[in-house]
Amino acid sequence: EYFETIVNGLGASGQSACRHNSDGACTNWQRLVIEKPFGKDLETAKHLNDCLHNVFDESAIYRIDHYLGKDMIQNIMVLRFCNVVFESLWSSQYIDNIQISLGEKLGVGSRGGYYEHSGAIRDMVQNHILQILSLVAMEPPVCLNTDAIRHEKLKVIQAIEGFTPDAMRDNIVFGQYSAGTVDGEQVPGYREEPNVPVNSNTETFVAFKLKVNNFRWAGTPFYIRTGKRLNASAAEIVVQFKSLPKVLYFAGEQAHQEPNLLVIRIQPNVGVFFQLNTKDFSTQKEIVPIKVESSHLSPNQGNTPEAYERLIYDIMRGDATLFAWWNEVEASWKLADQIISFRESQRQRFPNYTAGSTGPVKAIELLARDGREWWSV
Repeated sequence: EYFETIVNGLGASGQSACRHNSDGACTNWQRLVIEKPFGKDLETAKHLNDCLHNVFDESAIYRIDHYLGKDMIQNIMVLRFCNVVFESLWSSQYIDNIQISLGEKLGVGSRGGYYEHSGAIRDMVQNHILQILSLVAMEPPVCLNTDAIRHEKLKVIQAIEGFTPDAMRDNIVFGQYSAGTVDGEQVPGYREEPNVPVNSNTETFVAFKLKVNNFRWAGTPFYIRTGKRLNASAAEIVVQFKSLPKVLYFAGEQAHQEPNLLVIRIQPNVGVFFQLNTKDFSTQKEIVPIKVESSHLSPNQGNTPEAYERLIYDIMRGDATLFAWWNEVEASWKLADQIISFRESQRQRFPNYTAGSTGPVKAIELLARDGREWWSV
């Protein structure tokens, strides 16, 4: 709520003024870094953006999202565009579904006042999740400069099928945690947290299915879930590839074929693993899944930068590649507003999941209706 006041103060003090050289270029060093929340909806985000542009040029504005500074988020493009085994299969022709899960064991703690006006959609979906999704689904950029990457990410967000009330009625689940046990410790429900109303209707969990309506992804669903006070603190992207016809090794009633999975672990155990099927050498005919795993943080890599360290370094260098462009923020808020409007129009039966669980039962049913399941994080 103070962003506008601070920016106007910087403008009035002359701190934002450019000193131009003979060629008209700005010679003084300018960086305005904005942490989330960037507005609470599209309208307030537009107002804030206009206020920033009244004082600063877009090139000087860095809308920071710490998830984009994480090693494995940056590794998504490398995995895709430096490995023919993945990029050649990276489409609806070979991929059955993609799951993005960001879960936390923690509750809102002392942030109840903030979270009550935010909820999971504003806190996680509008920013972190849609940024991750855009990197997973984007087309290869023509080069690795800031504008080229941002344009491809924006195309993904713009291609997401609109969230109509009818579509959301069957494809989205909201949740709020009740008291429970996490790591052997009794924890309060959301409505018992400090600064939270006893009849709060704010969601602490959301799961939904979305579609990216472009040539590459037509027919492949993306399943999203994020929540607080879950059974695990983990962030993962799971790419499930389509299964082969069950006519050879997988024929017969007792045969079971596990799908190939590419799992990108963002946190806490950073790394990548690929699941494939192989022969069980202890039997004659059994086929079993194995995981080919690689930890991204190997001993010979030394001390790797934390997300904010990397982002602050990029700010100092003037590299905005890992920062949200206004067009991305605007497109993300358009989608988030549709979800928020739908949630507010529905009477929620909260709380509907116990702290320390995997979330609401309906989130499991969301995938079960499609003959799928959440892969555990």
